Amino acid sequence: MRIGVVSDTHNNLRNVGKIIELLNAAKVDRVIHTGDITQAKTLNLFAQLDAPLFGVFGNNDLERESLESCIAIHGFSFCEPPFTTTWADKEIIVVHDPLEFAGRLTNQALALHGHTHRYRHEQTGQQLIFNPGECAGMMAGFNSIGIVDLTNMQTQQIKF
Repeated sequence: MRIGVVSDTHNNLRNVGKIIELLNAAKVDRVIHTGDITQAKTLNLFAQLDAPLFGVFGNNDLERESLESCIAIHGFSFCEPPFTTTWADKEIIVVHDPLEFAGRLTNQALALHGHTHRYRHEQTGQQLIFNPGECAGMMAGFNSIGIVDLTNMQTQQIKF
């Protein structure tokens, strides 16, 4: 199973369009947004994904009522951090701010976060902590999303 990882889109609609194009071309099975969507119109674009969208809310997701309404309309699955699940026999935890991992990182195979706008790929034993990096920047080539293959725990950073 391959999952797309997106972080901190901050309502950059042009970039979200490119993200959707990249993730659909990569034929990911699921997509996780690690927070800071900011406005419902961004989620309306994510409805064009070929894969289901899951995620957590970030510190800039202040328009909660409109975000939650849009999430319900499109059948997305979002929650307050942490989001925990098991896919492909791998335990996964998702937060926005990596400080939210405090006391929560145990034996999850995959720990995803955003907030810092910086790429992170940190392997400790059997646990991978991953942040794909910046998605809302205005400079082409400095934005990125990630793909995690849960079968072999390999990651790919795709810059755009």
